[in-house]
Amino acid sequence: MAQWTSAVGSGQLARLIGSQQERPAGPGRRPPAYRALADGIRLLVLEGRVPVAARLPAERELALSLNVSRTTVAAAYEALRGEGFLESRRGAGSWTAVPAGNPLPARGLEPLPPEALGSMIDLGCAALPAPEPWLTRAVQGALEELPPYAHTHGDYPAGLPALREMIADRYTARGIPTMPEQIMVTTGAMGAIDAICHLFAGRGERIAVESPSYANILQLMREAGARLVPVAMAEGLSGWDMDRWRQVLRDSAPRLAYVVADFHNPTGALPDDAQRRGLVEAARSAGTVLVADETMSELWLDDDLELPRPVCAFDPGGATVITVGSASKAFWAGMRIGWVRAAPDVIRSLVSARAYADLGTPVLEQLAVNWLMSTGGWEEAVDVRRLQARENRDALVAAVRRELPDWEFEVPSGGLTLWVRAGGLSGSRLAELGERVGVRVPSGPRFGVDGAFEGYVRLPFTVGGAVAEEAAVRLAAAARLVASGAGTGAEAPRTFVA
Repeated sequence: MAQWTSAVGSGQLARLIGSQQERPAGPGRRPPAYRALADGIRLLVLEGRVPVAARLPAERELALSLNVSRTTVAAAYEALRGEGFLESRRGAGSWTAVPAGNPLPARGLEPLPPEALGSMIDLGCAALPAPEPWLTRAVQGALEELPPYAHTHGDYPAGLPALREMIADRYTARGIPTMPEQIMVTTGAMGAIDAICHLFAGRGERIAVESPSYANILQLMREAGARLVPVAMAEGLSGWDMDRWRQVLRDSAPRLAYVVADFHNPTGALPDDAQRRGLVEAARSAGTVLVADETMSELWLDDDLELPRPVCAFDPGGATVITVGSASKAFWAGMRIGWVRAAPDVIRSLVSARAYADLGTPVLEQLAVNWLMSTGGWEEAVDVRRLQARENRDALVAAVRRELPDWEFEVPSGGLTLWVRAGGLSGSRLAELGERVGVRVPSGPRFGVDGAFEGYVRLPFTVGGAVAEEAAVRLAAAARLVASGAGTGAEAPRTFVA
C-alpha cells in the first residue's frame, strides 16, 4: 500500500521551484545543481507549499520539466532521503516527509487560565473579551425566558426550536432559503465538526484540509483517526489553489473536505465567488462532503470590502455543503453555541447520532443567543467587536513592522489572525523562547500537517495599544535569542533552513 496521500506533477513542481525567490547563496561558490534542487524542494515542504506525504514525480519526468539531467534529480532525491525529507519504496515511488526530530504539534491551542497569566502576554488564543453590556443583557434576557423551558426535561438534541428558526431566517435573509429542519444547534463549532466527522469519516477515512488550517480542528481529526490530506493555500491572501483542490479531490477521493472560507484561520485569506463555486462543483463531482467553517464570516474589518457569497449559496439544498457557524468568534468564546446547516436528512442523522455524544446544548446559552439575534443586540455587539479587532490589527501590524522589519506578512481584511513568516527563524524555537521573555505565541507547525510551516508564527488581534507594542518588543527579544542559538545544544538549528 502506498504511503502517499496526494501527488505533485512534474510541471507543477517545476513551477513551484521556479517561483521561489532568489536567496543569497552565501560566501563562496554557488551550490551544485543537485544541492540547489534539494534545498528548493525541502523549503517547499517546510513552508507547506508541497504537502508532507505528497508523491513526487519520477526522476526522468522532473528532469525533463526542469531541463536538467536525470543524474541531478537522482542526486537531489538521494540527498533529501538522507536528510529525512523524502521516503521511497520500490513500486510505490517517492513521497515527501519530515525528519523524525522535526517539531510536531502535540495538542491544540488551549488558552492559559487568567490566574496563570501574570505578566505574560498571551497570543496563543484568537479570542477577544466579551462585549459588554450585551453579554449581561443577553443572560438577563435568557433568564426571563427560561421558566417555560424549566418545566420540561430540557433535552433538545436538535436545538431549541426558536433558535433553529432564528438561525434559518438569518440564512434566508442572506439569500439562501433555509428551513429550521436544516439547522442543528451544537456545543460550539468544535462540537459541530466533531459530530460531522463521526458521521461521515470513520477511522482511516481521508479528509482533505487546507494547508495551513485551524490547529484545533486538525488535532480533533487526528484523534478521530482521520488521514489528513493537506492542500496548500494559494500565495498571499488570494484564497484557494483550485488546480490543487481539483487534483486532490480527483486523485485522493476524500470522504470529507474542511475549509475556512471566510477570513481563513490562520492566514486571513478570503476566496472569491469563482473559487467557492469551483470548489463546490469539484466536491460534488468527487462525491466529497464539503464542510465550510464560517465562524469568522461576520468579522470583516475593512468597510469597503465586497464580501463573496457564502459557500452554501452554491449548494442551497445542503446535499454537498455542510456549513458550520458559531457565536464564539463573532461574539465571545465563552458562549459555546454553534450550529450546522445541511440537508434535512443530514441533520436528522446528526441528531440521531447525538444520543451517543453530548445529548444536547445548554438551554440557557441558546436562549441568550436567541435573545441577541431577536433584539438586534447581536448586530450591535458584532459592530463593537469589529471596531476592536480593527484597532488591534492596525496596532499589532505597526508594532511588528517597527520591531521586526524582516518578518513578512500580508494584512488581512478580516478575521482575527496574522500569519507571519518569521525571517527564516524557527517558529517552534520562537514559541519556546518567547515564553521566557513574557510572550506566548503558537508556532507554524501547529497549523500544518506533519511538521510543515516551521518558519511561521500566528499572531492574533487580541491585544492593542501599548500591549501590542510590548508584545512586538518581546517577540523581537525572542527572535534575537533564537538567532543567537540561546538555549540550544550544538546540534540544534537556530533557523529552519540551512
